Amino acid sequence: MTTAEIKEMASKYIVNTYGERPISLARGEGAYVWDAEGKKYLDLVAGIATINVGHCNARVVDALIAQARQLIHVSNLYYIEPQAKLAKRLVELSFADKCFFCNSGAEANEAAIKVARKYTKDKITKDKYEIITMFKSFHGRTMTTITATGQEKYHKGFEPMAPGFKYVPFNDLKALEDAVTDKTCAVMVEPIQAEGGINMPDDDYLIKLRKLCDDKNLLLIFDEVQTAMGRLGTLFGYESYGVEPDIMTMAKALGGGVPIGCMATKDHIAESLSPGTHASTFGGNPLVCSAALASLNYIVDENLPDNALKVGGYVMDKLKELMGKYPVIKEVRGKGLLIGMELKVEGKGFVMECMKEGLILNCIGSRIIRIAPPLIISEKHVDEALPIMEKNLANL
Repeated sequence: MTTAEIKEMASKYIVNTYGERPISLARGEGAYVWDAEGKKYLDLVAGIATINVGHCNARVVDALIAQARQLIHVSNLYYIEPQAKLAKRLVELSFADKCFFCNSGAEANEAAIKVARKYTKDKITKDKYEIITMFKSFHGRTMTTITATGQEKYHKGFEPMAPGFKYVPFNDLKALEDAVTDKTCAVMVEPIQAEGGINMPDDDYLIKLRKLCDDKNLLLIFDEVQTAMGRLGTLFGYESYGVEPDIMTMAKALGGGVPIGCMATKDHIAESLSPGTHASTFGGNPLVCSAALASLNYIVDENLPDNALKVGGYVMDKLKELMGKYPVIKEVRGKGLLIGMELKVEGKGFVMECMKEGLILNCIGSRIIRIAPPLIISEKHVDEALPIMEKNLANL
């Protein structure tokens, strides 16, 4: 089918929550995708920081095919071997002792919110339930997770919001300390605010946040939906800052392209999610867990976090060179291969012009160009993208 035919069908039958889309992508391989007409694009978005191992990674595809031929779904009424193997591997590689699997980042954050409140009521006091999150954060699209999200634009039309949340500025420890009350049970934060604009923490912010939570007997939740799986140059984002949370959430890149989420935590906290307190019909099914295990092992075996550091550093250097030439660039910031280039003008037109020339970028907010490519990219790929970016920066 052509893009026009696909658009006509989608417009007729699909709820329009994504607006106008210029192309229909039909095939992917490595760092490239092709549209329905066969045009090739270099993809620096990776399904929104999801395809870390590259499009249609052979090990992920082989795992999916093998598992699909054996068993796709049985529900969590029974033990599932690929789920147990994936949990074991994640625990071996992280601070956590236990995993709960679901289908998305929003669901993982829901699980984190539930276990934080339940643990606090079980082990500390029944009077604590509030969770502090950050302005400009993003934690999901369910009613609870849009409430946790500190951006009013996501709340409009869905009021009233769920009770039990308050917001403080990111990177402001004093504001956070002042916001803690006798009702506070946890703090929820992204190591780097991704959807909020690639907002970076000060070098010691997360370390001091960990100490504050320890001093106040609060749980620290890291939303690593975009920062886990090697993107910042370490397998998990918390490792980049030398801070261990009590609870961590993952999704996006965990599955290598298939939908899976995970809430990981310590034994003493996990105990509060006893049988019957939480569940997910499709969470951790054999198919997605086989794909996720293959993706995770590929990231580790191929040392993709190191590549993210190396190539990410190259991207940052080149973008800063462009910033010196083109005053329309306000700032370049990021870590590893999660990079934001903030413009002084609207960025949508820039993204569209780059797309016409075979380069896929993403604009968040209205002026921040997000670069979150597959972690398999090389400096050669970057050199392919830069002339397209420079040409269109010169036209702004």
